[in-house]
Amino acid sequence: MKRCRPAWWLMMAIALLLGGCASVMRVDNQVQSFARWTERGAGATVPQAPQVFRFERLPSQDGAGQAELENVAAQALAGVGWTPAAPGVAAPWTVQVSAATQRLPRAPWESPYDGFGPYAPGGFGGQFVLANNGALIYVPLFPRLESPYFLRRVSLVIRHAGSAQVVYETRAAHDGRWNASPALWRAMFDAALQGFPAPPAGERQVNIDLPR
Repeated sequence: MKRCRPAWWLMMAIALLLGGCASVMRVDNQVQSFARWTERGAGATVPQAPQVFRFERLPSQDGAGQAELENVAAQALAGVGWTPAAPGVAAPWTVQVSAATQRLPRAPWESPYDGFGPYAPGGFGGQFVLANNGALIYVPLFPRLESPYFLRRVSLVIRHAGSAQVVYETRAAHDGRWNASPALWRAMFDAALQGFPAPPAGERQVNIDLPR
């Protein structure tokens, strides 16, 4: 009797399904950091964890959005042993964080056309119709559905509280189609703090994997 074997396409579908359940979202970041702990008034050695700090803001940073961003940054800083000082406790360091998002209608390498030249923007499979003014207008049968693309940046600046000297600066840049979320911002701050407090010189790529 011939043994019954599962169809190959069924086995592939199961494998893809299982792989999708375990997939991750890779947040690839371009990171650059600068350390200057020995600046006058900041001490002569790199501070060792644990350390306490307080957040400082620019006048333009007051608002609920900044508080949420600082909460995410505090989680990333806790990962390197830095925590916010308790109320009434003097902190030797101040931390300023910022973030920015630029929304593009499509990825920079994508064309606004669909291969039909300059006369067929925004879709395909359509036809030219005569407008009231006598001009021919191309009306796509299948309109193009744009997929927005986001350019995101975060930065973190640490100052010595006593002297106001900047002793550490780091920033991370990431671009992609993912919607903004606390997990995404946290991944970017984690990347920005990679190598803290003595980061490697120069720009580097830091990848952070998040479960989908």
